[in-house]
Amino acid sequence: MSKPGGRGRSGGGRGRGSGGAGRGSAGRGSGGRGGAPKRAASGGSRRGREPDPRSPAGADAPDAAAGPRRRRGPRGLGGDQVEGRQAVRELLLAGHRRVAEVLVADGSSAPIVEEILALADDARVTVRTVSRTRLDGAARTEAPQGVIAYADPIEEVDVDDLASGAVRASGSGDGPPFLLALDGVTDPGNLGAMLRSASAAGVTGVVLPRHRAVHVTPTVAKAAAGAIEHLPIAVVGGLPAALSRWREQGLWSAGLDAEGGASVWDLEVGDRPVVLVVGAEGSGLSRLVRQRCDQVVSIPMWGPLDSLNAGVAAAIACFEVARVRR
Repeated sequence: MSKPGGRGRSGGGRGRGSGGAGRGSAGRGSGGRGGAPKRAASGGSRRGREPDPRSPAGADAPDAAAGPRRRRGPRGLGGDQVEGRQAVRELLLAGHRRVAEVLVADGSSAPIVEEILALADDARVTVRTVSRTRLDGAARTEAPQGVIAYADPIEEVDVDDLASGAVRASGSGDGPPFLLALDGVTDPGNLGAMLRSASAAGVTGVVLPRHRAVHVTPTVAKAAAGAIEHLPIAVVGGLPAALSRWREQGLWSAGLDAEGGASVWDLEVGDRPVVLVVGAEGSGLSRLVRQRCDQVVSIPMWGPLDSLNAGVAAAIACFEVARVRR
């Protein structure tokens, strides 16, 4: 990704970068769909309040905010604890994963919270009202926005299914596969932002390295704002080998790097299957990954700064591919 302090070769711009953190607030707004729904009835979604710690039952009962069905070890890609209003709402709307329980902080009454309660009621998901202190204590992000959901983890898909288009993101159409492969991204906020931008740009699938890379943590899920529910994700042992295999399968690869010899505006995409490869902030693409890409491009810049956040650069490149293909 963009290398701090280093300017890429000029090509119309003063410098080039390749970073990328997502779009701030694009996508659906935080309000409820079609107005604020009524608060969920107690019949479908079994809502309860936290036990009184002063009573014998309250003293012996497990902490309501601890998530009684929360898994202690990771399975799949993670994603079993989802925090934040937009992320939890999209989890329930998508309906792709079993949701064990939703925790809501006492006093939460925003329209989107009302929608979450109604969606949980429709899906017969248990909703537990707890104090904000307890909810914040169970959270693994700094600002859970008064909502936490516990769900089945996200299962990885087969990378060949992504490459062939047999498995693709919700709403991505039936065009040639458009994959986003991430090389050593370890910052959860950056990964979440990249996934959010990728979903909006029509990326059909995402590929992550199995090692030395972050997967779907609660911070990733919150930053992705629901994109993890729609984007299929595959995991590979090494990107260099995957790039060689994709070339044999007819996929064309473009790497985004500060030292790219061409501008991102000159991407040779066409209407063929494509893989956009984005590296980590600071280190950029690894040497072998860079060598295996069919084209390496950078983002021209004209201002005083010569690098971009990794999520921002990924968003620019994703939307440029989408623009060219349309």
